[in-house]
Amino acid sequence: MVKVAVIGGGASGMMAAVCAAQRGARVTLYEKNERVGKKILMTGNGKCNFSNTAFGTENYNGNCVDRLPAIFAAFGVEDTVAFFKNAGMLIKDKNGYLYPYSEQASTVLDILRLKLAQAQVELRLEAAVSRIAVDRQTGGFYVTGAGENRVFDRVILACGGAAAPKTGSDGSGYLLAKKLGHPLVDCVPALVQLTCSDGFLKGLAGVRCEALLKLEVHKRSGEQWEGVQEERGELQLTDYGISGIPVFQLSRRAAYLQKEHRELRVIIDLFPEYGEAEYESLCRERIKRRGGKTLEEFLLGMANKKIGLTLLRLSGLRPGQAAEETGEGKLMELLSSYRQLLVHVTGVRSFDNAQVTAGGVDMRKVDDTLESLCVPGLYFAGEILDVDGRCGGYNLQWAWTSGCVAGRNAARPDTSPNRENGKNP
Repeated sequence: MVKVAVIGGGASGMMAAVCAAQRGARVTLYEKNERVGKKILMTGNGKCNFSNTAFGTENYNGNCVDRLPAIFAAFGVEDTVAFFKNAGMLIKDKNGYLYPYSEQASTVLDILRLKLAQAQVELRLEAAVSRIAVDRQTGGFYVTGAGENRVFDRVILACGGAAAPKTGSDGSGYLLAKKLGHPLVDCVPALVQLTCSDGFLKGLAGVRCEALLKLEVHKRSGEQWEGVQEERGELQLTDYGISGIPVFQLSRRAAYLQKEHRELRVIIDLFPEYGEAEYESLCRERIKRRGGKTLEEFLLGMANKKIGLTLLRLSGLRPGQAAEETGEGKLMELLSSYRQLLVHVTGVRSFDNAQVTAGGVDMRKVDDTLESLCVPGLYFAGEILDVDGRCGGYNLQWAWTSGCVAGRNAARPDTSPNRENGKNP
């Protein structure tokens, strides 16, 4: 019987352990926390958006995205749904976003814990692994954890990334991978808030609104700016910067650009549903009806009142000033500013605030079974790899897929480089 050690009791680690045990392996799961699945309880604001029916590999980032279709073919969204349904979990579909019907992340965790027990996986809790060594003669592994050394035929590293370190995902898995000779892609926080230097944001803290965000980078020569990514959704304005799903989607790109010391800004369009001609017509009609109103009253009903007052200040205008005494050109400029609110990005918030890590173990040194090309018998699963997805259940789907693929293949008795549903790239 093949003996498999899974290092890390998060989503990918638990899936890897269950799938390896179901294929006949004797599995030991090491988890540094007092319980498994701590990070799962935080996902989807505690509701656990565990996958998405609008699946596509274009929702993922990394240096080997072109190889992901082959990996997802081995265990995709339909397989994930079947896995949880067969275990008794009812599922709720919210426009493609999949949740447990209970809308409790604890339901997903309880299902996984049940599966671990049914598969007779040995759990080693509060057992941080400090060392993994390869026996060059046998190809086996010595795993040091919980004050003891044990020998295994295969090891699956599923320690997570560096995001949300309080849950145990503190980057320690990268050190284990590095000591085993694996190269890493630089890691940055992803799906995280952006910090901005604009003082007016303090007065807008707490405001939420639909917006189109355009991330721009300053060109290295000249005064021009270049657009690099656009996202639309509910924006949240804070005292330190900007937040919300569209900001999270921009953050990966912003983090890597900041790492290159590039100057960044975001242009906020607060009327994304309007075409240019339609919005101009709306503005001209509003200007016609400005009679008897102050500028504050002139803007009433356009958007959140705090935003209107902020735009007046930024335009050098007074809220109590008569709209009729303000030139039409200045009024058009004021109304246009709703579509061109500029914030200057100073950085991304830390790993403490991030949902996932971008970067990690280089996929170019891992085959499609997720076995290492550097160390035979060593597998990877989940966030530790240089694969990260957009908001919407894509990162958990990667956890289920990579965990299953790594677990099934690690359980195979043969040691050939061409394993189930995969081959060397």
